[in-house]
Amino acid sequence: MNLLLTMRVAFRALGKNKLRAGLTVLGVVIGIAAVTTMVSIGQSASDLVQSQFQSLGTNLIVIFPGSRSWQGVRQGRGTSHTLTAADADALARECPSVLAASPIVGTRGQAIYGNLNWTPREIQGVGTEYLTVRNWQIHQGGYFTERDIATAAKVCVIGRTIVEKLFQTANPIGESIRVRNIPLEVIGVLEAKGANMVGEDQDNIILIPFTTVRKRLQGSNFENVDVILASARSIHRMAEAEHEIRQLLCERHRIHPGEAPDFEVKNTTEIANVLGIITGVMTLLLASIAGISLIVGGVGIMNIMLVSVTERTREIGIRLAVGARSKDILRQFLIESTLLSCIGGIVGILLGAAASAGVTWIINSLTKGTQWPMVISFRAAIIAMVFAGAVGVFFGYYPARRASLLDPIECLRYE
Repeated sequence: MNLLLTMRVAFRALGKNKLRAGLTVLGVVIGIAAVTTMVSIGQSASDLVQSQFQSLGTNLIVIFPGSRSWQGVRQGRGTSHTLTAADADALARECPSVLAASPIVGTRGQAIYGNLNWTPREIQGVGTEYLTVRNWQIHQGGYFTERDIATAAKVCVIGRTIVEKLFQTANPIGESIRVRNIPLEVIGVLEAKGANMVGEDQDNIILIPFTTVRKRLQGSNFENVDVILASARSIHRMAEAEHEIRQLLCERHRIHPGEAPDFEVKNTTEIANVLGIITGVMTLLLASIAGISLIVGGVGIMNIMLVSVTERTREIGIRLAVGARSKDILRQFLIESTLLSCIGGIVGILLGAAASAGVTWIINSLTKGTQWPMVISFRAAIIAMVFAGAVGVFFGYYPARRASLLDPIECLRYE
């Protein structure tokens, strides 16, 4: 009996009792759907984490000023004023693994335009490479230049939230807003970034030349900056970039070997990797729990196939009597159980994809700002399908083996 004929017989046998066959594969359907859904949701969570860290910047490295001691007590990070804009320029110029660097000077204040006012979440004095470091684009207008930095020009670039709150439908380019009573001409609007991982609006921001913040808004002539943001040329060169930054700053700040540096260097890669591991472990855990139902479905297939062997004992005897071999009977029942499992796998994958889309829609409907990405894990679907076939073979082998070993004479006597 060839394989094609065996499959036709198997389909015909399953079609004789459609309800029983449907109930048999229900456990496999639920298991495959659960695995597909859980893995897809876990992959979505992992992609969301990675995209959120990517929105922070391109291979971001943050350099903080060190802490200051007063009467033997350490005051904490940032209490000393050891970083300057010249340090940022030197990092970009002398460190081969650093793509760009920008000084940051933060301030607070209210933005006023006409009779409207709004308090931005962030007002930052930055350098010309800030957008490169943060992986940010200009949506409208332009960005300030080295000349603006050198002259402490009264210009600014604003986020989309500032446009909505102060200008609404008006074109902000060329208009002036006041921050701490200093008029600033709007020369550009940033691309929308949305909320970050903790729900803070990244578009609620005003960017100003750091020299303008220091001299005009803060009235200071000091050269120090609050933070320096740097970007490595690739994620694989993060460690190399960190080493170069530490070495260069130690030379510039005259830190001798064995002395504690007056700065700290941090990067977001390790945090992203840890969160990626956590989401990966959670995905594996959820998939493993969901996979238990596949085992339950396999047991159901074995039970039904055992019942089928008993019901079709006389049929088996007739086939053996007319020349069918034991391996033909074995192959037929294995094909039937595998077909049941694979049909359940296909239906389960479709239901899992629909469930993933539904869960994603519900999450995005209930949360504001952060959009959960829709990810269908085809790799998980393929693995689940292979596993479904393996379940059919594993749990179908015993009934098939039992059928193939039946005595044809005893089968023909069976009523």
